Amino acid sequence: MTNRPVALVTGASRGIGAAVARALAPTHDLLLGGRDEAALREVATQLPGARPWAVELTDSAAVAEAVAGLDRLDVLVHSAGIADLGPLAEATADVWRRTMEVNVVAVAELTRLALPLLRAARGQVVLLNSGAGLRANPNWGVYAASKFALRAFGDALRAEEPELRVTSVHPGRTDTDMQRGVRAQENGDYQAERYLRAESVARAVATAVLATDDAHVTEVVIRPRA
Repeated sequence: MTNRPVALVTGASRGIGAAVARALAPTHDLLLGGRDEAALREVATQLPGARPWAVELTDSAAVAEAVAGLDRLDVLVHSAGIADLGPLAEATADVWRRTMEVNVVAVAELTRLALPLLRAARGQVVLLNSGAGLRANPNWGVYAASKFALRAFGDALRAEEPELRVTSVHPGRTDTDMQRGVRAQENGDYQAERYLRAESVARAVATAVLATDDAHVTEVVIRPRA
């Protein structure tokens, strides 16, 4: 690592997370968060100043140990997440717990553990939310609830930590592997040309991160043009 600012991006092995890492690589040294170390190493080889940060985010002890090994953190981008769709009548307690654990609890715990470093840097937290964090539609109830909770977490963090910049990003449907899984659950056609590109979402994240020091981008809503 150099004297450049340091950004930790979760979910960085693919999709929006990997695109965010590429967008921040010209200005930041990168910690690429995720579970698949081999995939993270592959991304890291393309980005000078990047290294894998392979941690299971739902393992609080492992996260605490990994954060304890850091000596600087300027930007924390939460991109990891899961989506289980279906009617609420079929959503078991296990589905609720798994979704909340990944999409909310893991985010809150990593942020809590990283706060001393972020405070020292007067840094920034970016939460990759969703359009579902603004409006809940049928069959999206569990996922939307987790994203509404994530939005509330960001609002509260922004109020409690005035020295930090906290940005919630709400993209619409984006051309990623996760979106392919979503469309499979919906039994719908996959039309990549009608979705956002991951790079477009990443550019919005980079714009918020690279905003001048007097500016605080609190919320970004980005939708496919098609």
